[in-house]
Amino acid sequence: MKIKNKVRFYVQLFFFVFIALIVANHQLEDIGLSIPLIPTLSLHAICPFGGVETLYSLVTYNQYLPKLHESTIILFGLVMISSILFGPMLCSYLCPLGSIQEWVGKLGKRLFKSKYNNFIPRKLDYWMRYFRYFSLVAVVYLTAKSLTLVFLEVDPFYALFNFYTSEVAIGSILVLIATLGLSLFVERPWCKYACPYGALLGLTNLIRIFPIRRKEDSCTSCKLCDRNCPMNIEISTKSSIRDTGCIACHDCLSEVSCPIENTVVIEQFTKKG
Repeated sequence: MKIKNKVRFYVQLFFFVFIALIVANHQLEDIGLSIPLIPTLSLHAICPFGGVETLYSLVTYNQYLPKLHESTIILFGLVMISSILFGPMLCSYLCPLGSIQEWVGKLGKRLFKSKYNNFIPRKLDYWMRYFRYFSLVAVVYLTAKSLTLVFLEVDPFYALFNFYTSEVAIGSILVLIATLGLSLFVERPWCKYACPYGALLGLTNLIRIFPIRRKEDSCTSCKLCDRNCPMNIEISTKSSIRDTGCIACHDCLSEVSCPIENTVVIEQFTKKG
């Protein structure tokens, strides 16, 4: 494991534990206890997707959806700015649901070796990826129409940290179980095929200012970058990685998997390209 991989793992672990402690602290507050130095916030307050869900209500009625407030808008704005600059790094570095799928996937890799993450035929995989855009449109439309958090009924992220409470809908628990089960066969199945927020953030790859680039003059077409990409992107055929499925995990970079120095890199976008 090279340095950059280790850094990402430690960042993932930190945010997973930190968010778990925030959720625990919020629940302990109800019985008069608290964990020192940990904020007493609800999970809704620290989820930037809430900013997407409440945007229509805020613009149209000047009010937030129930359980949401200004922190979700602030986080949403910060994540969008960082994604336009560097791509959807929230997905690969900060999101606990993405992290736990990746960790479960390590067991899948041990069990299925090279077959792991290659069970689904490419053509089917291509069309399945469009479902998350349907998911995004459906969530935004139904939320705007009902002015309620309809996504909460199937949200695996909320279930991940609250599965033992009565607040969690059975639908979200079932989706979480299905997501973790599928992670044994497919890397990050929720991220690839269903996440509405990932669908939105993935679009920033089309305009990101610091994209991933492959330098054709030094590339040997060994395809290690392709094999290490969790989202099954064919990096070895592209000069600039603008695929909306990219989660900016950086596993394809020369510092991580590419054996040729300074070949797969992050560079500022220029018109000359």
